[in-house]
Amino acid sequence: MAGLIVNQDVEAVRAAAQVDQIVGERVNLTKAGVGSLKGLCPFHDERTASFQVRPALGLWHCFGCGEGGDTIAFLMKADALSFAETIEYLAGRYGITLHYEEARSGAGRDSSAPTRARMLEANRLAAEYYTEQLGSPNGRPARDFLRTRGFDRLAADQFGVGFAPPAWDDLTRHLRASGFAESELAAAGLTAPGRQGPVDRFRGRIMWPIRDLTGAVVGFGARRLEDSEQSAKYLNTPETALYHKSQLLYGVDLAKKAIARHRRVVVVEGYTDVMAAHLSGVEETVATCGTAFGNDHIRVVRRLLGDVGSPSSGVQMSDGASIGGKVVFTFDGDQAGQKAAMRAFGEEQRFYAGTFVAVAPDGQDPCELWVKGGADAVRSLVEQAEPMFLWAVRTALRSVDLETAEGRVAGMRMAAPMVAGIRDDALRRDYVRLLAGWVGQDESMVRREVARARRGPGSGSGGHGGPGEGSGGGSGRAVMAPGEGWRAPRDTVGRSEHDALAAVLQLPWLVPAQFDGLSGDVFQVPELRAVHDAVRAAGGVQAAQADGANPTTWMAEVRELAAPPVARVVTALAVEALPVREGGEADYVAGVVGGLLQLGITRRLGELRSRLGQQDAAGDSEGKAATLMEINDLMRRRDELRRDP
Repeated sequence: MAGLIVNQDVEAVRAAAQVDQIVGERVNLTKAGVGSLKGLCPFHDERTASFQVRPALGLWHCFGCGEGGDTIAFLMKADALSFAETIEYLAGRYGITLHYEEARSGAGRDSSAPTRARMLEANRLAAEYYTEQLGSPNGRPARDFLRTRGFDRLAADQFGVGFAPPAWDDLTRHLRASGFAESELAAAGLTAPGRQGPVDRFRGRIMWPIRDLTGAVVGFGARRLEDSEQSAKYLNTPETALYHKSQLLYGVDLAKKAIARHRRVVVVEGYTDVMAAHLSGVEETVATCGTAFGNDHIRVVRRLLGDVGSPSSGVQMSDGASIGGKVVFTFDGDQAGQKAAMRAFGEEQRFYAGTFVAVAPDGQDPCELWVKGGADAVRSLVEQAEPMFLWAVRTALRSVDLETAEGRVAGMRMAAPMVAGIRDDALRRDYVRLLAGWVGQDESMVRREVARARRGPGSGSGGHGGPGEGSGGGSGRAVMAPGEGWRAPRDTVGRSEHDALAAVLQLPWLVPAQFDGLSGDVFQVPELRAVHDAVRAAGGVQAAQADGANPTTWMAEVRELAAPPVARVVTALAVEALPVREGGEADYVAGVVGGLLQLGITRRLGELRSRLGQQDAAGDSEGKAATLMEINDLMRRRDELRRDP
């Protein structure tokens, strides 16, 4: 490899690549409103177009399957290209010359670009350093952490667990002394920029080396040891030429032989869960690295299992038997774990293997089971896993009262779209019979309900309705797993927040400057509050309105500053069609954004008037005067908005 492509060139490619042109070569796009295009999603089966493109912002999003991103993300997904391969392809297409970062020459070394071999060596030495530090006096908090979870030093050595000292640049100085240049350490993700030079990315944390299938260390997962700290609880190596979290599974190097031997993969949620499972004899266990289990992980697992058949070829029975092996997902019993399980259910049919879910009755994860019940408890959890579809349908039915006629009908209509989504005809017929028994309905009635769900309006598009009849979406999974795709709020307040942010993201140059002073407390919908935070972090609308500002660059920064789930919401808001005609954009933005600003002022005035009453009762004349000044200022701003929105 020549090295990392410099950021300026990446941004030049991002700005030059025309999303409507690239997507339009694979998707038949038609106009969907001012500045918006739509078509049938190329990434899932659908009959009603839910795939939208916003050329001015360089973004696309499918409101059915929840996929979205920029031109680069589209090509990476459509053509299974790496990030660098995509940039190089687009650069060649748009005539952009790429430059690659070169390592600054260190003492006695020639100046050269960071190579894969050098980055791997840096990571290997870093792993050794962290392991040594675990045994040092400073490593005691990390050793205590392991001990409370039932892991001794032998277990730590087996998994290469280490400790990153709290000092700012201990690892950096150690590796520089071994001849590594700053650029090599940065390229490997081991350092981060500091005020006076590079500093260690990981400090005061327990460390797990992340290895690829060959056993080479490509990155690290780290956990803070003091819960009182304000930093992120978990921290991973950033995306590098070696480390792609969407393609990596922790423990895969240790698990691959057992996976091949047992024809089974057990997917857990944490590094300590992997350790507990392996030590319990379930050596085919892996975990994702700080991200949800996704398509790239599925490809890795299928390759490990030799799962090369068609996911819809009809070899899995309702009891879970399969000639393609087994994939067992374990999840915590809390609400977050249930949502994660439903996301996994959404990907189930990408496997040829039989898929199962294991959730401990008391909600404990494998590590907690290991501590309290030992190896037998962990093995029992895995062995008692139930088929994914069985678990998903039963979970859905728990939300209704099957003792009443109304509850049984509601349960049938809720579960029918899920059964309708089963591609295997034999398996779907089996679940029709099972569902009829569970909800106490005639089998022919359930069969008709399932058939209606399969051909219902918007079949396959994910739909936007509820889980009952006519909800849209052939599989109903978007309804059962709302985290997969963004759904606009239906209540008046939530809708006003949604409309205002969609206008801000799509037409920031028309948004009044007052928006940047809007408090995040105005937003009642958590996802929208997070979007607002990302907009402010990217410099607000003033950054988008600055001379020479590029909308695609500004939007890319907003998405980058948002957490991955929030970035999906940003993309969805940025591409959805606005209810406005050509030429009416300015009035529309003034109306929806002005309304939100006025709502924020009204709420603040209510708070201040309540404070004023308290200050008056307490005789706080000085505080009362300051509050009155703020009230008068807010009333003036509200009057300005009403006169000239």
